[in-house]
Parts: sequence; C-alpha cells; structure tokens
Amino acid sequence: MRLDLMAARDRTLPDILPAVGEPLHVLFCGINPGLYSAATGWHFARPGNRFWSALHVSGFTPRRLEPREQDELPGYGLGITNIAPRATAQAAELTDAELRAGAASLGALAERHRPRFIAIAGVTAYRTAFGRPRAAIGPQDERLGPAGLWILPNPSGLNAHYTLPALSAAFAELNDRVHSRSRAGRLSGRLFGAGSPRIFPVV
Repeated sequence: MRLDLMAARDRTLPDILPAVGEPLHVLFCGINPGLYSAATGWHFARPGNRFWSALHVSGFTPRRLEPREQDELPGYGLGITNIAPRATAQAAELTDAELRAGAASLGALAERHRPRFIAIAGVTAYRTAFGRPRAAIGPQDERLGPAGLWILPNPSGLNAHYTLPALSAAFAELNDRVHSRSRAGRLSGRLFGAGSPRIFPVV
C-alpha cells in the first residue's frame, strides 16, 4: 500500500476510548499524530515506533497488537489520545499554544472518561503543555482531574536514547503501579476504578 503522506498533513485521528463509565486504567497520550498514522488511521503506526512492542513487553497486553488492532485496547482498560490533534511530519512543527490548548482539552477528556492514569509519551511536550519545565520521566505530583499523571519516554524510533528494553521498563513501572493500586483497593474493600487491570506474562 503506497501512502500519500503529504496529503495526510493536518488530518486528525479519533481517540481510542471505552464507552463513558467503562473502566479506563491508563489513557496513553501521544504528542500528535505523525503523517504515517494520519494516512493509515492508526495511532503509533509508523514502522519503527516501539509503542505496541513496549505495551506488550511491559504486560499491558497479552500479545503484541498491530496498529490496525488498536480498537482492542478498550477491552484491556486502555485508551489512546494525543495532546495536539493535527498531524505533522515532526512534533516540532506544533506551537506552544497548541500544546497548552491540548492540555486543557485533555483535562476535559479526563473528567468525562475518568482514567486512573494519563500517560504522556514525551517529556518535552509535557513540559510545554503543562508549564512544568523541570518535569522528568515517571509519576508526577500533580493530577489532571481524577487522573494521576505519568510521563513515559517517546516511543518513536527516533528516540535513540531509549532502547526497547529501557522503554518497556518505563512502561512496566506504570503497569506495576496500576496493579499495586488495584490490589490495595481489593484488600481494603475500596475499588480504584470500575474494574481491575489485567497483568499478562510476556510470551
């Protein structure tokens, strides 16, 4: 399939979300769609992007999903959105104003779908969008409505600083937090969210 990438510029992608009221353990949030994703209609679709591999290796999914299988994520209590909606060749094409506006929209989305965690895939974009210039990878002290905030490394293949094992370890830390909070909730009789997360072995 030959893709017309330039024709995909400024397109938007629909979010991948469960129905309102259904469990949403983690809402993964990219910076914005790349041209390849906009052309295919699939999030994190460009060959070389490690998102789907890290999702599996870290235990969020029982197998490595293909980008075209993105609609299976709500069944695992997971979702995908973006800070900025429009597709660009590089995230650097986005303005600071777009990123800040995206953070505000993300807050409204959090109030509506009530994820337990929102995981931003890209620390530089997070710093700009949320006005936190010193933010680092990992859990954040602040919250966005009902959701805890977490920063993950950008899974793009261009992010050479993070190998797949290092990226997967960052994802696994979040998965462990989701799992530990659910276990604590069950032991105390208080459920964190409408359902418990699934923790899968790597196969």
